[in-house]
Amino acid sequence: MYRRLAPVVALGTAIALIGVPAAASAAPPTAAPVVRHIQLGGTGAYRPTPAGTGRLGPLSTEIPRSAGPDEGFAPATSGQRADRTLARPARVRPNTSFGSVVRTGPQLLTSFDGINHRDQRTANNGNQFSLEPPDQGLCVGNGHVVEAVNDAFRVFNADGTGQTGVIDLNTLYGYPPSVNRTTGVFGPELTDPSCLYDPSTRRFFLVVLTLEATPAGDLTGDNHLDIAVAADPTKTWNIYRLDVTDDGTHGTPVHPNCPCIGDYPHIGVDANGFYLTTNEYSFFGTEYNSAQVYAFSKRALARGDADVLVTQIDTTAADAGRNGFTLWPAQSPSTADYDTAQRGTAYFLSSNAAEEATGTDEYVSNSIVTWSLTNTQSLSTAHPDIELSNTRVKVRTYSLPPEANQKPGPFPLGQCLNDDACATVVLGTPDPDKPEAESTLDSNDTRMQQVTYTGGRLYGALDTAVTVAGHSQAGIGWYIVRPQSHRSSVSASLVNQGQLGLAGNNLTYPAIGVNAAGDGVMAFTLTGNNFYPSAAYAAFDGRAGAGAIHLAKAGLGPEDGFTGYKGLADSTTSRWGDYGATAVDGRNIWIASEYIGQSCTLAQYEADPFGSCGNTRTALANWDTRISLIKP
Repeated sequence: MYRRLAPVVALGTAIALIGVPAAASAAPPTAAPVVRHIQLGGTGAYRPTPAGTGRLGPLSTEIPRSAGPDEGFAPATSGQRADRTLARPARVRPNTSFGSVVRTGPQLLTSFDGINHRDQRTANNGNQFSLEPPDQGLCVGNGHVVEAVNDAFRVFNADGTGQTGVIDLNTLYGYPPSVNRTTGVFGPELTDPSCLYDPSTRRFFLVVLTLEATPAGDLTGDNHLDIAVAADPTKTWNIYRLDVTDDGTHGTPVHPNCPCIGDYPHIGVDANGFYLTTNEYSFFGTEYNSAQVYAFSKRALARGDADVLVTQIDTTAADAGRNGFTLWPAQSPSTADYDTAQRGTAYFLSSNAAEEATGTDEYVSNSIVTWSLTNTQSLSTAHPDIELSNTRVKVRTYSLPPEANQKPGPFPLGQCLNDDACATVVLGTPDPDKPEAESTLDSNDTRMQQVTYTGGRLYGALDTAVTVAGHSQAGIGWYIVRPQSHRSSVSASLVNQGQLGLAGNNLTYPAIGVNAAGDGVMAFTLTGNNFYPSAAYAAFDGRAGAGAIHLAKAGLGPEDGFTGYKGLADSTTSRWGDYGATAVDGRNIWIASEYIGQSCTLAQYEADPFGSCGNTRTALANWDTRISLIKP
């Protein structure tokens, strides 16, 4: 059931606005691009499937073996996956000034629950794993509100009613189920969905990372990015598959430490191209290579061409000797916003505090990186000739955020694990790691989040430690940058920046959307002493930056998923995020974030059907997503 919310009341804010114009000299050129072909691999479509019961199965069919920290799964148990989160405790905690409570702001036009964990786990007759976190995909256009998460898909009307039901991503992409609970046969694992609507081609683009597995569920090391393109998301999608193993097979280049995985894919467009970026890690090892940039003619994809060229650029040592990490491609709210200079220019933002970029465990930086990809008109020719350049922009110091606490409340899965009889239902044995406690939430590292380009400016945000009222907590660093592309370089100046926090609470996984008029919204999760994990947002002015904090929907209880318990995941910190999303719709802006939309007691959890709490969750997780429309 979907409910429209009353207008929200601002909760308070802590903001620092610092304008520091800065421009750095251009970095050395990146490695020579590699051009190859990909073919149209078939089609996918929404095909209704019955929902399963969601009853707890054997853990081998609930928690996939991939178990990588950026994949939305639990920590590895088979030794197959590398731990691709390299975060360490931060050494520097920047200060943030504290603002007053403001009771006016953007208008919440509508708000409704999106896909939740029970929807995901019961899709395709229940032939799904239990997954955390959702990884928020959202795109809006032509009257369709499209949501994709780990590992489910649905299309909504603007009032929250469904144009489709919930289906699993495996079905949408034409794969067998990730786990067949009748035969015991495993299929490929799909993860990290990203979605955008391109206003010039009037097409939806949906990308997932697909990990191939044997029928017994062992990962093979083969992985590819599946690019789905549709005019109507409720109907047929053309699907292209881009191999990202980079070990010389299937036309890929040969990179060190591979076979590799194309982790954390994200997408953007300019007037000419469709862009996809990944973080490349060794699939079976612990090494990180660098960010990879893939560029396509977006019109070739939109037409459904049988053969499409893709240009791959490796960013090893590209950032003044540092490897690129999480280059987030920009999206623009209208066709008038594209930069046509230098025969077409696409932009990206990244940060450079993480160990992947620095090779150290400091997790502190005072710069972000602006990237330009020029001559994008050539992507529509038989001989693409694009060039990637970058420059650093000096900003206020940012650093690794601490884990986010949540308001105390009932956590029935954890409480069940503390009871031997109940734990045996879940684990098959008493929990050897009890006592379990209410978990903290992962606050991300310092990687860049969603990027928008409009009015000649780039808008981006990341997670950082902030100090409010003498306490270190998770907060947000936001940036407005004015880039300028040149023939073989890019320059950039900082228009504005700030850090946002709320005393006694945490703000995580920001996503900024800005319309063509320069009015925007920044979505994020709010959690801490006073709040269960909640969907929140702040006005974001194209000149002044972030404003007061507002609730889209207050959380109803604590996060209570399997990734936060020692007995299930060898962890006391729950996976959260891994990212939020915004989508501009004319002057208004859609936002989507993870939150907790249910709560129940241990007695309700243990009642039949076990773990469902009246069909509001499953035995292993209780996350929800919230989709809202904001008038800035």
